[in-house]
Amino acid sequence: MTNPGPPEERPHAPVAPGTGNPGPPSKPERDDKDIALDAHRAPDPDGALTTDQGVRVDDTDNSLTVDDRGPTLLEDFQLREKLTRFDHERIPERVVHARGSGAYGYFEPYESLAEYTCADFLQTPGHRTPVFVRFSTVQGPRGSADTVRDVRGFATKFYTRHGNYDLVGNNMPVFFIQDAIKFPDFVHAVKPEPPDEMPTGASAHDTFWDFCSLQPESTHMLMWLMSDRAIPRSFRMMQGFGVHTFRLVNAEGVGTFVKFHWRPKLGVCSQVWDEAQITAGRDPDFHRRDLWEAIEAGDFPEWELGVQLIPERDEFAYPFDLLDPTKIVPEELVPVRPVGRMVLNRNPQNFFAETEQVAFHTANVVPGIDFTNDPLLQGRNFSYLDTQLIRLGGPNFAQLPVNRPLADVRNNQRDGYGQQLIHPGTSYAPNSVGGGCPATMGGGRLPEGVFEHYQERIDGAAIRRRSPSFADHYSQAALFWHSMAEWEQQHIIAAFAFELGKVADREVRRRMVVNLMHVDQGLAAEVARRIGVAPPDPQDHPVAGVGPADEPRVSPALSLENLWAAGIRTRKVAVLAVPGVDGGQVRAAHERLGAEGAVVETVAPHDGHVLAQDGEHLPVDRALPTTASVLYDAVVVPDGGGRTLTAEPDAVRFATEALRHGKPVAALGDGTALLRAAGADEPEQVAGVAVSTSGGQPGTSFWEGFVQLIEQHRFPQR
Repeated sequence: MTNPGPPEERPHAPVAPGTGNPGPPSKPERDDKDIALDAHRAPDPDGALTTDQGVRVDDTDNSLTVDDRGPTLLEDFQLREKLTRFDHERIPERVVHARGSGAYGYFEPYESLAEYTCADFLQTPGHRTPVFVRFSTVQGPRGSADTVRDVRGFATKFYTRHGNYDLVGNNMPVFFIQDAIKFPDFVHAVKPEPPDEMPTGASAHDTFWDFCSLQPESTHMLMWLMSDRAIPRSFRMMQGFGVHTFRLVNAEGVGTFVKFHWRPKLGVCSQVWDEAQITAGRDPDFHRRDLWEAIEAGDFPEWELGVQLIPERDEFAYPFDLLDPTKIVPEELVPVRPVGRMVLNRNPQNFFAETEQVAFHTANVVPGIDFTNDPLLQGRNFSYLDTQLIRLGGPNFAQLPVNRPLADVRNNQRDGYGQQLIHPGTSYAPNSVGGGCPATMGGGRLPEGVFEHYQERIDGAAIRRRSPSFADHYSQAALFWHSMAEWEQQHIIAAFAFELGKVADREVRRRMVVNLMHVDQGLAAEVARRIGVAPPDPQDHPVAGVGPADEPRVSPALSLENLWAAGIRTRKVAVLAVPGVDGGQVRAAHERLGAEGAVVETVAPHDGHVLAQDGEHLPVDRALPTTASVLYDAVVVPDGGGRTLTAEPDAVRFATEALRHGKPVAALGDGTALLRAAGADEPEQVAGVAVSTSGGQPGTSFWEGFVQLIEQHRFPQR
């Protein structure tokens, strides 16, 4: 029986596979029974409320009782059905990646990659393959905040013509462990501690750092986690990585190692730590809201898919093991080749049915993509399927709309919880009664679209032993550290000090400092000073972080300073206004910055309107008590209101936080008074602050200069 595809398409939906025009996915085949039932199905032009059995109901607000104040009757099947369904609404949340947001879109390649792979979605330039993407945090439950310090999941489901392919990755290219057998230990350690179920959505506690201090292979990942990569500005401004080394396979069966990269068109931007903490209180749904609102506004997020391609003959050509998931392939050794783009252009219709029930699995591959012997990947290929079986109530979760492939599904798998299809005919193979169908495609040369496992010769003894090529735990951690700008290094030091400062066990603190000594002595000494631990003697713990001579010492591609994009599209700018403000400057901010793609909002002490100097009533988008500077990327303080705003505590806090978090600020005329009240005695001397002291409308050059400041995102030197 033909299996239906993903949910019905809506405006801006991806095009149907194999066509150049938008269209709905394939529909299930309809037999005579379906058609006969339709003929007897009563039309319902009223949209009446019914039971699960299709019975119309007259009242859903009152139970069936004996008289007005008598007992409720057991025969009230509407009440029983409604409560039973409510009692069973919840399903187990994901053990990790529970807090997530998702969206639909499409992927289209720039060029054919037929030389390397027969994967259908990488063959035809411009052909659009529908996708569903889910972003997530790792540690916290569904109710935790979006802006905690954590790894972010970046999982993409491609609905290709040859089946579903899941690229299940993170916003960091490495992981904490090398072997999947350690995954339960890692998750148990990072989760809230058993006695008190604290902390929620955070790694700053004893068990996590105890595990890491005893597991040196986690050091590289810890450098990423303590960097600003762990507190992204938004999902739309976040990189994604496949983490593992996978294998592309072409039509001739030739394999090529591949690393997958997602690069956001809007650049890679992060919050600063204090900003992220305040945002969690002001809007715990900050990232979820940002993604949803951008798509609803038509500002569709876009990423470029890049690949690092490594011929199989070069498997051992590098000073690290390609199968080690705690290692990157530096771009200086293998450049990232852009091969296509992904656009997210449609929000889900129902969070539970789509974002919550979507099921990803690293082993969901299509012809042309195969695995390597990465021991973490091998374990994930077992664990993901096993997890979905209990979370989604049985083996038929692939029939849920968000998980259904566009490709036809025909097999002998039957029954089980949640079965939604009526299977005619036989359920075994081989058979003759059913005409031998469904039939395998083996024997001779396989036709297009048939999966054939990559043929790799395996010889050896069964052992429990880590490969010696996985033994270097520090050189790439040092590469990351030395690739950071000075302000990024300071943020990493502060993050280690904050996290380890929450650890009560002094021995755990000491062990972590020893591990950091192997990365960089200065890093270890400064962290030790801040958390009250005696710095280790360098002679006892020499730096081990210098890799082989043929490995890069610095990788510019790792620093956020080199990943900001040109332009300010979708950046949010607050214009502070009070009665008597220069209306021309407020309008100019909206027009000039809006023309560059920024989202500009007027913020005032109260909702409604503000009376400008010229008598115009300016509409207010947000009131100061209901918003905060952490929800914006830049601030404009026009003339005619700066002195008045100094008497508004919310306005002073707004400006103070914007300055403390290094955000671009524009002050016009007496707008500088608010900045002085916020602690900037000489605003014109502050990095990232644009000042216009002359009255009236500033010139084009002023706004162009302010746009350039917003492009730089943050000014951490403040």
